[in-house]
Amino acid sequence: MHCEVIGWPEDGATLRLDYREFGYAGKFAMSSTGKAVCHDRPHPVAETHEDPADAFAGRDSDDYATDVLAAVAFNEDRTDANTLWLRYVTVRADRRGDGLGPRLLAFVRDAASERGYDRLRIAVNNPYSYEALYKTGFAYTGRETGIAELVLEHPADEALSSDVDPAARYREGLDAFADRDDLSANEREFLAAKHERGPPAATR
Repeated sequence: MHCEVIGWPEDGATLRLDYREFGYAGKFAMSSTGKAVCHDRPHPVAETHEDPADAFAGRDSDDYATDVLAAVAFNEDRTDANTLWLRYVTVRADRRGDGLGPRLLAFVRDAASERGYDRLRIAVNNPYSYEALYKTGFAYTGRETGIAELVLEHPADEALSSDVDPAARYREGLDAFADRDDLSANEREFLAAKHERGPPAATR
């Protein structure tokens, strides 16, 4: 399996994902964001295509990128050129729970750093994404967007002020999800287990 950037925001890359297999599939068809993927081709597409985005471009409207396992879209912050916003993270339905989200996020984190970005931000609307981001070295900032999403940042130490206990801030985010009325029983069980355990160790 390989993780690769198939285009930065200015490249206008698009990606056709099957809406039956991927959440947010329609968002990846837009050319206004950069995109990165994990895929199961035998070789990196950077070795086989002059433009990596061409490797996943379908010939017509019925062609989907069938070998993509996970994808993320991102764009530069409008007011801070050193900050990259991760917009949508999605994993193919049959591979959820395999750790592909954290793996792809760690890859993008490192690629963004090499490109000169000092900070990454993302707003999440579910506890599973929240946990995956913590495993990648993000931390909850204590802020929410207007649509009830929690904002996380990397590096974690910049997301937290010096007087904030990291474990308490992690649980604060879990509590924000727990206060919602639309959680499934599985999500509530997940939240309870993570609240008792505390923040996970960040992995590469």
